Amino acid sequence: MPPKGHAILSASSADRWLHCPPSARLSESFADTSSDYAAEGTEAHALCEFRLKEALGIPADDPTGNMKFYSAEMEDCAGDYVQYILEQLGSVKQSCYDPEILIEQRVNFSRWVPNGFGTADCILIADGTLKIIDYKHGRGLEVSAEENPQMMCYALGALELFDALYDIETVSMTIFQPRRDNISTYTISKDALYRWAEEVLHPAAELAYAGEGEFRCGSWCVFCKAKIHCRARAEANLPMAKHEFRLPPVLQDEEIEKLLGSLDSLLDWAADLKEYALRKALDGKVWHGWKLVEGRSIRRYTDEAAAAKVVTDAGFDPYEKKILGITAMQKRLGKSRFEELLSGYIEKPEGKPTLVPESDKRPAIKNAKHDFMEEM
Repeated sequence: MPPKGHAILSASSADRWLHCPPSARLSESFADTSSDYAAEGTEAHALCEFRLKEALGIPADDPTGNMKFYSAEMEDCAGDYVQYILEQLGSVKQSCYDPEILIEQRVNFSRWVPNGFGTADCILIADGTLKIIDYKHGRGLEVSAEENPQMMCYALGALELFDALYDIETVSMTIFQPRRDNISTYTISKDALYRWAEEVLHPAAELAYAGEGEFRCGSWCVFCKAKIHCRARAEANLPMAKHEFRLPPVLQDEEIEKLLGSLDSLLDWAADLKEYALRKALDGKVWHGWKLVEGRSIRRYTDEAAAAKVVTDAGFDPYEKKILGITAMQKRLGKSRFEELLSGYIEKPEGKPTLVPESDKRPAIKNAKHDFMEEM
């Protein structure tokens, strides 16, 4: 398991304090909160560490006996992670006789970030190449490695350890997120990484450590401990919340475009406030004008096996037969056998059209009306 410790300017929160430097010190006044998702992620990392060490012949204790969230899916994810690491290791061995591999390695990047340190899931070092690989167990948000400050901080810490020992020129950073089928890799030259550290990382870290700089809200607020009470976030969203909505025909297109850019932020902020108010009400707080009630529930069997037996004994079949989903089928057959047997029976239909900002990397689609207008 990685060593314990708390960094005010951690690599994992770098995206937030780079964009909003004073949030680092503001967050110190709020207690740490935990969730089942975080606990599950911690256990998944422990399993990945154990399975990787096992595959490499490194002695390690099996953590599964003490796990609350251990499952076949978690085991499959860990197996995929180990296979990916072994593939990367085999690749670098083609150009380096004795590559270095480090698992759950503490790295220090305090040359640029005051007291900056973190733990990298896996580091591969060979002549000319440094690879940082980070496991993400979450299935909610897809994480990109491109210009990812957490990964770049890890890379800087790894360079501090090995730049003098290996002739490193290129740094490759990979996010491995199996539950989203996401393997994202970003490559940068060592010199460019050092420039970013001096020109972007270090100035923002100095402000953040001192509790200075400008509060700014954005996507980086999602894991901020102060997000519920942050005045800057409220002030950024309240004008949108106060907007006097009319029927769309009354609004100008320019107004709609402006509103579209703010809706996601407003909805996230509103959801955070509602969750906080509910949590406090469950703790006993009375919100004037509001009350706790029992929400809608769905009927369920108290004992599925017993219910199935009763129905079977009565002469009925209590089960429905359904083919396994594609992901489950692939896991059962294995990737190569799955492709061999079912590749001709798989299709990927077009996704439902979704309106996103121009910064989204997906290509724009054209409908029939657009094609007609272009031909005119």
